[in-house]
Amino acid sequence: MSNRWQNIWSRIALTYRQKIFLLTALPLVLAVAAISIVVTIQSRQLAEGEIRALKFQLIEAKRAELKNYLSLARTAIGSIYGNAAPDDEEAKLAVTQILSAMIYGQEGFFFVYDYDGNNLVSPRQTFLIGKNWKGLQDVNGVPVVDTIIDTARSGGGYHTYDWAKPTTNANARMVTYVVGLQDWKWALGTGIFIDDVLSTVAAAEAETQARIHKTFVYIVLIAILALTAVFVAGVLLNLHERRLADVKLRALTERIIDTQEEERGRVARELHDSVSQLLIGIRYTLELARKRVVGGDTMASDSLDKGIAGLNDTIHEVRRISADLRPGILDDLGLGAALKSLIDEFSRRTKIETEFKTIVFRNLLDEDAKIALYRIAQEALTNTERHAKATHVSIDVFSHRNGATMRVQDNGVGLSDQKSNEAIGGLGLRNMQERLDQLNGTLKITSNASGTIIEASVPLNHLLSIKGNSTTEGRNLRKSA
Repeated sequence: MSNRWQNIWSRIALTYRQKIFLLTALPLVLAVAAISIVVTIQSRQLAEGEIRALKFQLIEAKRAELKNYLSLARTAIGSIYGNAAPDDEEAKLAVTQILSAMIYGQEGFFFVYDYDGNNLVSPRQTFLIGKNWKGLQDVNGVPVVDTIIDTARSGGGYHTYDWAKPTTNANARMVTYVVGLQDWKWALGTGIFIDDVLSTVAAAEAETQARIHKTFVYIVLIAILALTAVFVAGVLLNLHERRLADVKLRALTERIIDTQEEERGRVARELHDSVSQLLIGIRYTLELARKRVVGGDTMASDSLDKGIAGLNDTIHEVRRISADLRPGILDDLGLGAALKSLIDEFSRRTKIETEFKTIVFRNLLDEDAKIALYRIAQEALTNTERHAKATHVSIDVFSHRNGATMRVQDNGVGLSDQKSNEAIGGLGLRNMQERLDQLNGTLKITSNASGTIIEASVPLNHLLSIKGNSTTEGRNLRKSA
């Protein structure tokens, strides 16, 4: 028996080269298989999460759209409904006529049921009008009219069910938003079919599955190529090349992700620290006002006034964030006006004393130079507000024989652990340098314990041509400042 096994082993014995190849290839095959499984699982999980998020965002957008439509309807009937008595049949007729005429898109319309289940308005499906539909369910057994009435009684909300589309008479998923006209005991609502959302989600799922399959195929192909490379070039060369490729790919990926996250983080902080907090305060104020109105408290108007003031502050904050992203005044009135608006807003917000000096550029700077200098001023003021502890800031913009220069100066504590005219490692100052590098400009930073001076200069070729000698006019403009 032992001789038999020895003979079998001798027949399958591997050569030295085959053993080396097996020792190098087998771990690679196992690693690729493990990576394929992990990548497939993680890709599927990530895709499912993205699809859920996509579906949620699309449906939320539809819901917001419904609220807007219903707001328009309530505005249209507000004057009639608000002045009518509960038994004013003439007013009710006028309201039903208005709502029947308010159709939108190919499928959109408004419907009205009284609290007994009778349909009063249904312009695209008129066979419903005048009949009692209490107890009506969709094809899946979901109550329709009863839930709509209950939702209206409780103050309003959403309801989702399957309903026949007016254009095709085919059942499709529908999201409705309903409010109650309590004086008349009416349920007023409108709906949007979300079959397009479901189709988009299904297409995204199909695309995701195809992408996962393609990724798996790519992994298999890479494994085959890697095995071939191992067989031809050897293990050391293969590992070396893979290591270099991984390092380069990781560095590129980190740079892309860092850039995206920096911008997203900045906008997110703006929204969270300002708009979000303002809106939360407004919500609590309005909730308090509602409670006071319900309780007959005479202080309800004070809460409403505070809510309106909060809304005004929120509108102002949104406009500020919008101006930070892309100030319209920069395009309309030029750099001087944009910088004046920027530093005035800075002074109002921080209570820091400011000074602004400029000559009348008359929009002589080209688009790239205006944007670059404006963004540099933004970044400089942000640094001053956050780190400098300054009490005075000045901005001076002027032209000269070599181009144009903007000087931002504060009396703060200076840039710690940095030397004048040397490259600064901070992200904001690095962005300033990169913007000027694109314009062949220069950035000069002087900082000490008595303050910081940032000078950003753009060359003469970024000043648009004007009548007469541009250099001479630049000197004259500088003198006039």
